[in-house]
Amino acid sequence: MNWKSLACCVSAAALFASTGCSTQSGAAMAEADDKTAEAPLLADQTSEAKSEKTNNPDHEQHKVAVMKPKEIAACPVMGNVNPPSARNTAAGVMSNGDWWPNQLNLKILHQNSAKGNPMGDEFDYAKEFEQLDLAAVKADIKQLLTDSQDWWPADYGHYGPLFIRMAWHSAGTYRVGDGRGGSGYGTQRFAPLNSWPDNASLDKARRLLWPIKQKYGDKISWADLMILTGNVSLESMGFETFGFGGGRADVWEPQEDIYWGPESEWLGDKRYTGDHHLENPLAAVQMGLIYVNPEGPNGKPDPIAAAHDIRDTFGRMGMNDEETVALIAGGHTFGKAHGAGDAKNVGPAPEGATIEEQGLGWKNSFGTGKGADAITSGLEGAWSTTPTEWSNGYFDNLFGYEWVLTKSPAGAHQWTPKDEAAQGTVPDAHDPLKTHAPMMFTTDMALKMDPAYGEISKRFHENPDQFKQAFSKAWYKLTHRDMGPVTRLLGPEVAEPQIWQDPVPKADYKQINDADVAKLKTKLLDSGLSTGELVSTAWASAATFRGSDKRGGANGARIRLAPQKDWTVNQPEKLAKTLAVLEQVQKEFNDAQTDGKQVSLADVIVLGGCAAVEDAAKKGGFDVKVPFSPGRTDATQEMTDVESFSYLEPKSDGFRNHINAEIDRPAEELLVNRAQLLTLTAPEMTALVGGMRVLDTNFGDGPLAELGVFTDKPGTLSNDFFVNLLTMDTAWEKSAVCDHFFEGKDRKSGEVKWTATRVDLIFGSNSQLRAIAEVYASDDAKEKFVNDFVAAWAKVMNLDRFDLPSRN
Repeated sequence: MNWKSLACCVSAAALFASTGCSTQSGAAMAEADDKTAEAPLLADQTSEAKSEKTNNPDHEQHKVAVMKPKEIAACPVMGNVNPPSARNTAAGVMSNGDWWPNQLNLKILHQNSAKGNPMGDEFDYAKEFEQLDLAAVKADIKQLLTDSQDWWPADYGHYGPLFIRMAWHSAGTYRVGDGRGGSGYGTQRFAPLNSWPDNASLDKARRLLWPIKQKYGDKISWADLMILTGNVSLESMGFETFGFGGGRADVWEPQEDIYWGPESEWLGDKRYTGDHHLENPLAAVQMGLIYVNPEGPNGKPDPIAAAHDIRDTFGRMGMNDEETVALIAGGHTFGKAHGAGDAKNVGPAPEGATIEEQGLGWKNSFGTGKGADAITSGLEGAWSTTPTEWSNGYFDNLFGYEWVLTKSPAGAHQWTPKDEAAQGTVPDAHDPLKTHAPMMFTTDMALKMDPAYGEISKRFHENPDQFKQAFSKAWYKLTHRDMGPVTRLLGPEVAEPQIWQDPVPKADYKQINDADVAKLKTKLLDSGLSTGELVSTAWASAATFRGSDKRGGANGARIRLAPQKDWTVNQPEKLAKTLAVLEQVQKEFNDAQTDGKQVSLADVIVLGGCAAVEDAAKKGGFDVKVPFSPGRTDATQEMTDVESFSYLEPKSDGFRNHINAEIDRPAEELLVNRAQLLTLTAPEMTALVGGMRVLDTNFGDGPLAELGVFTDKPGTLSNDFFVNLLTMDTAWEKSAVCDHFFEGKDRKSGEVKWTATRVDLIFGSNSQLRAIAEVYASDDAKEKFVNDFVAAWAKVMNLDRFDLPSRN
């Protein structure tokens, strides 16, 4: 191999605090440590339990065994409890990751194991949801909204604003960069989200909802209930929502795959580099915030600078300027912010609270600690004169007054009207004898002072119906963006397909049968396309799928449309040649049909890959049938949001041994990240990489195409990749050409036998991956490897087939 001819390919919130304002001001909520919190419900439950025992006739015989609190004379526990670092059941114990921080994290490929799921393997949430009386649930939620509880009284006698914030913050963690975050799994219940400074007091919102969740049980998930409650809250305050779709199945542990930022303290902002450039794929400006700092960047009350942060953050959520203004203004039409006193009065978040608090956090020692004395963000007051009614009051106040900078009782920067006539126009949230002036955040002022936002805000102010429609559609997008295609949404209130849901047309023709599939396979294998061309094209089409937000995949055949047809990783010139041949196969088949039967290009692309895999396995001595299910359709360019789809572009694809020139982390980490988005396990990832290498699917030409191809018979599906990687006859060393490339030399002769990337060598270097590779490299594993590769391949081809029973 002439390495000199190879150039190295690698260059060395709570903006929406409406309803209870959760975004932190300065150090609010972030500095809480060891204070405790009351749990009034616990006392009530204890009383009920005591009453039940007293009235139970069967209890008398057991009364000797009952120990009453007053009978405990002294604590029976002696000695001190060991610190977390000395206990193997405590998170504080040193892990392998602590000893070796650069160790590859394969745990993200095996999250939410069935062993941790109390519902069991057979539980089908979609079937349970279909049995739900949605109208009855909504009626119960509506009744709850005005049933104020003494332990956490409702502002203005209505919990709607609080629940809107809960729903907003559940959905608002979504970012388009990697599709992670969002409301799809109900993870607001778990750390770190349940204890983010921006989510202060949302523990109370979920606790208020518990009786409804308890009543309907398995038929509605926490994930769905939180979003539905936000919708019902809007409707109960006079707003007509655009729709609601269920289908969010709960998980039972925090999501380990989501990178929330590099900071080690709340509200840190180490995520910025250079000229205020926010690290990808992050969207929030500070650790523990959902969106931006309402006081302005780093608490500086500069509306123009705040507008920059807003545009960047909301753009990274997939929102344009009009959607952004609608969401902020619509959210701040309701409720109030809470900053009655200094944040030093607030105790630790739920994850750091004491055990008797039972999952509640942020105990407030200021006054009563609730109601008028509540402290959430540090900012204080309402935006509108009617905080529990849909109106145009937000814009009326924003444009109706001249605003001046002031501070809240907690010392947070906010804005107040200069005009004294504004005094007394806003009712108090708890005392009917008190009134206030409206207030605005620095981020609200940005909607007036930024030229583009200001123009939109003025138009919305003058055209209330436009504002209403814009907020309705933006709210639906916010709360459903991570749900994938519209076919995944359940219930009677699902809206018509939206462009951001990547719609595909319905098939208006008969599907091909098994005999047709067999004929098409023969045509494809005789088309002149190589195994590598057929396999890599099918992979490129299907592997855009992201399990995070259920976008991408082969359905729609968007690989032939902008922007996918022009992505570097897809080698546009080669792709165009291959697609032309596949389109001709499709045309010839369809033209020959007389009974209304047709095949889509999307199906032909996938079938070509399946046929090539079968043929490659046959060359290796194994007859296998790769599962194939027709039914994909072909989308049009008009159905495709080019900008939105650009986020699905693989910057690096370890399965094709493609490394982007500007990678910001080791290639093997990018491989595991992509495998996680493809919902693969470590064995599936391993089998696919090994198979793709020997099937000659690498990115590039010449020496680049030979990286990791550890076989002398490319195009044959074999376990050669693993056999030749693990042999001790080969010694590896870095290439003189590039630190990211390696040469495998014969230990005796010194002759270069193979070349590889970090992605290739990680399967021999990482102890866990090597253990898996050893299975596939064994003499008796040839057939097992072929079968495992076929299974993993079929899985990837069908990841976006939510119409198949196996995917639902």
